[in-house]
Amino acid sequence: MKEFGKISEKIISELKNIVGERCVWTTNEKRLSCSRDQTSALKENEYYIPEVVVAPADAEQISKVLKLANKYIIPVTPRGGGTGLSGGSLPVYGGIVITDERMNKIIEIDSKNLVAVVQPGVITGDINTAAAKVGLWYAGYPMSVDICHIGGNIAENSGGGMAVKYGVTMRYVLGLEFVTPTGEILELGGKLMKNVTGYNLKEFFIGSEGTLGIATKITLRLQPLPKNKVDLLVMFHTTEEAIAAVPKIVTEGGILPSAIEYMDKYTYKASCDFLNEELPINDVGAVLLIELDGTREQSVELDADRTGNICSECGAMEIYVADNATTRERVWSVRLHIDEALRVTDPTHTDEDTVVPVSEIPKFAEGIENIAKKHGVKITNFGHAGDGNLHPTISRKEGLSDKEWDDLERKIEWDIFNLTYSLGGVISGEHGIGWKRTEFFAGLCPAPELSIMKSIKKLLDPNGIMNPGKVFSDK
Repeated sequence: MKEFGKISEKIISELKNIVGERCVWTTNEKRLSCSRDQTSALKENEYYIPEVVVAPADAEQISKVLKLANKYIIPVTPRGGGTGLSGGSLPVYGGIVITDERMNKIIEIDSKNLVAVVQPGVITGDINTAAAKVGLWYAGYPMSVDICHIGGNIAENSGGGMAVKYGVTMRYVLGLEFVTPTGEILELGGKLMKNVTGYNLKEFFIGSEGTLGIATKITLRLQPLPKNKVDLLVMFHTTEEAIAAVPKIVTEGGILPSAIEYMDKYTYKASCDFLNEELPINDVGAVLLIELDGTREQSVELDADRTGNICSECGAMEIYVADNATTRERVWSVRLHIDEALRVTDPTHTDEDTVVPVSEIPKFAEGIENIAKKHGVKITNFGHAGDGNLHPTISRKEGLSDKEWDDLERKIEWDIFNLTYSLGGVISGEHGIGWKRTEFFAGLCPAPELSIMKSIKKLLDPNGIMNPGKVFSDK
């Protein structure tokens, strides 16, 4: 493992001179608050505690902090809302955590240019609240829209349920103020809908998981807010029937839903039980949650009818139509509360973030069932059927010691990831490699591709201080 310098009183003093005395914390309470995120693989008593937490106010202060960190070879970990699922914001080497809590302003909603200009600490859902006042919205948000920070979305190139129609974060980032690991401040793009002037450095930094620097100001493309939505909760006997409907909706129906979510019978039932929800459950083998949106009510209703007919032709048992705010919230609650439900039924579960071609989902689902049988464990499955991004979730096998379970869990993960690659997929579609998947990424990523990535990292971060322990394995 890489050796880093330690925080001294002299460094603490210099940090206070940069960001202000009240914005530098060494208290146990503040440091502990930055020691975990939402990664399911974290053990109950597993903490990664930084030596100091700082809250800069702007790019200039971040630049100075990073230059100081390079001077003393101190590791730096950027932190947003702490909602990540791959350990991307864990300070695994201690050092400095840079929190975005002071950089939380919506600078501008520019309706003339259809853009929002925001700081990284803004809660992503608040952007849509502000944009909605002028009839606009930001479509690139992930499922955790009400708690995640837009800066974290930039770091992970986050996606979500709407990606099948609207795409992920990168599609909507027009401009980026960005501080590199050595402290250079870059101004990339702006309020421009087109830009092919030189290399696309903006998109190069998006999704780099905080290892190549920190976004400090973001210009996002907005678009007209859809005025009408209808959701269909569709029950099937089998996964094969459910997934067969997905391409037919697009090709035969000529319809592109804004979301197509998949739940297997276990996750669907767990979430319904968690919510005390009385939606149909008996004999359900798989569920699709399909959202359709548009500007014209009649057009959306026709699309919903056609989608329902295609699902029926594919063997749907029952179709629940949600065409108002109350019923739409009801069906989406089932999907949105899966993770909470699984944490109740099995606090030690591990969820993954695999993505395969949509046509391979049935084979993937069958493969997951075979892996579960092979190891005598329960693996539930849910995710975004529209873009092939599924979240197989491993439940701990009873009767094993922590060491025995860790060894078995690792074997199961290797089986899942090897299955994923055999079907033309990869191991992360939206959560990132982070700290959690470094070993698997090192073993599965083609060597030339991995070598280029490491070369870029070394070029931009010669001292290796920027979010170390993420993406690339230290072994």
